[in-house]
Amino acid sequence: METLGGSERSDMDMQQAARRADDILDDLFKEIRPEVKWTHDTTSLGSCDVTRRRAVMTIVSAERRGNFLGVVDRAWRSNGYRMKSINNDPDVPAIFAQTKDGFGVSLIVGGEGQVFFEVDTPCVEESEVAESTTQATAPTYEGEEHIPRPNIRSPFWSAGAP
Repeated sequence: METLGGSERSDMDMQQAARRADDILDDLFKEIRPEVKWTHDTTSLGSCDVTRRRAVMTIVSAERRGNFLGVVDRAWRSNGYRMKSINNDPDVPAIFAQTKDGFGVSLIVGGEGQVFFEVDTPCVEESEVAESTTQATAPTYEGEEHIPRPNIRSPFWSAGAP
């Protein structure tokens, strides 16, 4: 990595960075047990960065939210991610971390407890960026204006008891 105008710049291009972001998300979802169903959310392109997003379509009950956040926190810490900020708000908690290679990762709980993940790449060389090749585990809602609220029940994650 070289420093450019105060920010780090990676040797990869936007497509390689997007692929790395997908790998970060793929690795995380493999560590969440029992598994949750998710769909791709929007990909954003900046002048030198990419943001990949996924929305969890499994209902994570308020009673299980702490368990879920704990699983993600432990997974990120065990992978050497640096915790940047943790919001312990009971209704809209969030975790913000950074990988060793400068990718920002976040978990944000939104309306009705829907969990969103986001990976922001460091500044990289400009290039075309293809859609993710990772297969979503929930419907993709292509052509829809918005991703609906979580609508897939899990015996564990959707349970009303902690």
